[in-house]
Formats: sequence, C-alpha cells, structure tokens
Amino acid sequence: MHESGIPWNDPSGDRLRSWINLDREQFYDKRNIAVAAMGFCYPGTVKGADLPPLRECAPLWRPRLLPLLQKVRLTLLVGAYAQRYHLGAAVNRTLGETVRAWRDYPDNVMPLPHPSWRNSAWLKRNPWFETELIPELRRRVSSALR
Repeated sequence: MHESGIPWNDPSGDRLRSWINLDREQFYDKRNIAVAAMGFCYPGTVKGADLPPLRECAPLWRPRLLPLLQKVRLTLLVGAYAQRYHLGAAVNRTLGETVRAWRDYPDNVMPLPHPSWRNSAWLKRNPWFETELIPELRRRVSSALR
C-alpha cells in the first residue's frame, strides 16, 4: 500500500476480498466502499511485517474522517487495533475472543482478524470463522451494498 497508494493491494487484500465476496472493481468502487486506515501515518516495517499504527495517528485522523463518511451501513473492524479503537470497553481480552463474539456487537459492525498470511494458523485453529462468520459477513456486505 505504501508504495502503490492502493490499500489492500496485496495478498491480504485478496483474502479480505474473498471473505467479503467482492472483486477488485467492487472493492475499490468509492461510491460504495470506504477504506479507512487506523492511522494515515505509515509506521514502517520490521522483518517484513508492518509495525503497529503510530499511537498519535488514530486520535488525530479518525475524528476528522469519520464524520465525512455519510450513510455508513457496515463497518468492518479489521484487526485488533481497529477493534480496540471502535469497540472500546466492549472489546474482549484477545482478538480471537472479540471476533468469536461477533454476534454480541451491533449488526452494522463486524470484527475480523487481519487477513495477513501470518494469521493462517489462527484461521486453521478456528474453523467456525469460515463456517459461521464468513457466510454472515457476506450477507451483511451484500445487504449493505443494495
């Protein structure tokens, strides 16, 4: 993303689009989809992995951005940082617990693990994600785009 300027323009994005059953054209249609990073400050990498978002970025940019997003029907909280920021006290102890509790959150919010290859082991250990959450995620995304 940092090099191309296109968010989710990598294998993680391919996995995310697969989860929500959208192709690249649908996903990048700005009339229907807003991709809002937790911080618009690139934190850099270490050993090929992105560093966590800089602490000052979300408080600086999210309050300015979110009011500009009109008619938001569904918010996908991808990763622990997004979940902690948006769910606050309702977030569980771990990302896995938060994602597993997806039914406890409002229908217009869906917590997801990051679709990075680094989470492949987590996905294998949690088959309910594919069998229970993904079908509902796809239904919600389809409904939100109508």
